[in-house]
Amino acid sequence: MLNFNLLIEKEYKSAYESAYDLSLKKEYSTPKIYTANNDLSKRWYVYFSYRNPDTGKLKRQTPIYGEANKYKTKEERLAVLTILRQTLNKLLRQGYSPYKNNDSVYQKQQEILEKEEAIVETQKTQKVKLEKEVAVTVKRKPRKSTKKELGATLKEAFDFDMVLKEKTLQASSLRSYSSHIRIFKKWLQENKKQIKYIKDVDKSIVSEFLLQIMTKTSARNRNNYRASLSSFFSTLEDHELVAENFVKKIKNHKTTTTRNKTYTKVQQKEIFDYLEKEDPTLLLFIQFVSFNFLRPIEVCRLKVGDINTENRTLSFKAKNSPLKTKIIPEVLWKELPDLSKFKHDDFLFTYKGIGGAWEGTADYKRNYFSSRFKKVVKDKFGLGVDYGMYSFRHTFITKLYRALVEDSSPHAAKSKLMQITGHSSMTALEQYLRDIDAELPEDYSKFIK
Repeated sequence: MLNFNLLIEKEYKSAYESAYDLSLKKEYSTPKIYTANNDLSKRWYVYFSYRNPDTGKLKRQTPIYGEANKYKTKEERLAVLTILRQTLNKLLRQGYSPYKNNDSVYQKQQEILEKEEAIVETQKTQKVKLEKEVAVTVKRKPRKSTKKELGATLKEAFDFDMVLKEKTLQASSLRSYSSHIRIFKKWLQENKKQIKYIKDVDKSIVSEFLLQIMTKTSARNRNNYRASLSSFFSTLEDHELVAENFVKKIKNHKTTTTRNKTYTKVQQKEIFDYLEKEDPTLLLFIQFVSFNFLRPIEVCRLKVGDINTENRTLSFKAKNSPLKTKIIPEVLWKELPDLSKFKHDDFLFTYKGIGGAWEGTADYKRNYFSSRFKKVVKDKFGLGVDYGMYSFRHTFITKLYRALVEDSSPHAAKSKLMQITGHSSMTALEQYLRDIDAELPEDYSKFIK
């Protein structure tokens, strides 16, 4: 008799998804994933209930762990458990049960698979036979270089990639990407006139181009070009226009990272008090950055309709992710004006004030508020280049983390903080906290006296 849990493990490792859905009476609950409230120190698993044939009642079955708890991030555990859940659901649909011998069900599925394989093998045999018959009847001409052998021209490759990128990249990302690719294309035309086909562009040519970019600009800019070219050749590799994406083998150069400093408590209070009188709109803009931990460009995208006044939540397009929802804390909610007089599609922030239409990209609007911040705040308080609106996000995340860790362990504080800030993983949050120096040790004087 096949062990039910071992059978699930076997199916999971094969990762084979059958197309068959047997018609069965619903005798089980839909498998679900238990995440222990995102606590990685506890065990995560898939659980379900099955109707006990003796009592006729649904009974919780032994949890399915797989190898999920070997992983140390939320994303990795969820990836494993999602496949386990899908596999378990498939087996239950096919008739497997923890209360009976599953040999007959398993044998039936194997017979179905064997029939499918036999049909596929027959089709392959017939195809090979037909190809041989055609080859005998066709006279071979002297071999010449064909367009297929030469591959795509430079123009065809660049045009093909751009069509795909226009459908997948956001407008802001597309502008930067297309600029990099356009400059590379122009460089090829001016410096490598002998190259007509994309397959003739190799690693040494791209490295030469990147070296020229770095000498004229910076290592950081060179790395940005490298990322764009890697994306370009990756697309071509996926569609078999080039043999491989060799740009991945070209390493990034080390760069010096710069970041916005956090404000002191005194600085933050002085700025807020000043803006309350001089520019309330800019103050509210900064409060969305400070209290809801949004990035300035995310605030620029907000529309009146994104604010749910009933649930006190807001929806926004986050960095590299689909639409996200956050609560609006009371400290920010009480600062919001009456939004009922505005249209659903009005932008929350405009150059004229709160609510209204405003043409332009999110990048343009962010730059507008950055310039406004410089003129109204930075010039007034004599702040250097290390300070910006983004500094308020660092400031209040640091403040919140240090308050949370006073009453709990660092791990518990970070788990709660991750829900608030919206970081995708604990690893990402911890790296962020290190970057902004939010985690500081206690006074260690006694150890070095």
